[in-house]
Amino acid sequence: MPNPDVIVVGAGLAGLACARVLTRVRPRLRVQVLEASDSVGGRVRTDSVDGFLLDRGFQVFLSAYPEPQQVLDYQALDFQRFFPGALVWRGGRLHKVADPWRRPLQAAAHLFNPVGSLFDKLHVIDLRQQALAGSLEDAFHRPQRTSLEYLRRVGFSEGMVESFFRPFFGGIFLEKELRTSSRMLEFVFRMFAEGPVAVPARGMGAIPEQLAAQLPLNTLKLNTPVEEVWGHRVRLASRDTVESRAVVVATDAPSAEELLPGMPPREMNPVTCLYFAAPEPPVRGPYLVLNGEGRGPVNNLAVMSEVAPTYAPRGQSLVSVSVLEVAEDLAELEGRVREQLSEWFGPSVVRWRHLRTYTIPHALPVQTPEALAEPHRRVRLSPGLYVCGDYRENGSIQGAMVAGRRAAEALLEDLGLQGS
Repeated sequence: MPNPDVIVVGAGLAGLACARVLTRVRPRLRVQVLEASDSVGGRVRTDSVDGFLLDRGFQVFLSAYPEPQQVLDYQALDFQRFFPGALVWRGGRLHKVADPWRRPLQAAAHLFNPVGSLFDKLHVIDLRQQALAGSLEDAFHRPQRTSLEYLRRVGFSEGMVESFFRPFFGGIFLEKELRTSSRMLEFVFRMFAEGPVAVPARGMGAIPEQLAAQLPLNTLKLNTPVEEVWGHRVRLASRDTVESRAVVVATDAPSAEELLPGMPPREMNPVTCLYFAAPEPPVRGPYLVLNGEGRGPVNNLAVMSEVAPTYAPRGQSLVSVSVLEVAEDLAELEGRVREQLSEWFGPSVVRWRHLRTYTIPHALPVQTPEALAEPHRRVRLSPGLYVCGDYRENGSIQGAMVAGRRAAEALLEDLGLQGS
């Protein structure tokens, strides 16, 4: 078999998006995607365990992302929506916080609950207006500060920050200190404002699977780890060497640093996700539940089978719990999680069956103002050698897919194949 024209290392969202562009713009271009694991998706995968669908870490899809709208078939993914808002545990009970634009009556009914003051809830209007101002690209060129500083400047009280924004954005950015750039906060809030939050009926892994299905036959090669990249060549774990006209490294940041000496290190945020099977849902309805008290290991949870019934067998409930740490003793962590949730939902938590715990030390790039000083980091390392991933744009599905497209466009330009 002849050597490929292009080798893409990694079949995560960035690698698949890159390969899709290459094969669509130039169908005769021989593209080989080499993936080390047994399936596509990278950090966006779904496992089937005893009839339950377990995403590898709690993840959601923001349907307003512009790049996926151009690439994915939303109808085929059959998105199941979350409630536009959240439930917040505070003061011994759950309090509803509703999006006043999508659920105005519910928002008004809970205007005086203890999750922030009346003025805090009015400041949400200010935050929404700022996030929606200008174009999406504008948001990534505005002056930066940390998310915590930004929220304080908008006027939110410490109580609102601690009870709502810290667990809410902490669960998105995977860090409780809210040191993530205000550019990311505005971007994410804009996406929440412009479209529903959802998951595919068959799990988040359905997104990369749909992308992979758009590639020509034999483009993808699984269980093929790459150990070294130099020039236009890669050396496989099998010790074989494959040459090509161009190589795109589409792994996560830590793997790219190993394959490409000289790549600046990128700090990553961790997360641990625990899944439980419960005979009854502790919360009825498609809600995100936030820990508004700031104590205990739980940051947020969701009864995924209430959002998407396909996530669990009939008559059972699937509970996803996110912890913003990686613990050495997972049994001890599970015990602490059960203890905290027993305070929330009663003694029935003890009877929940533990399905699986996912420890993800490199879940999301750290996105401080310093890390996002350059909105679009370069994807061309040299003519014929490219790199892409969410860390080249921003830590999101949107960022990963945009980075993949940008790498493909740079490659086609260097090969003189861009355009008609």
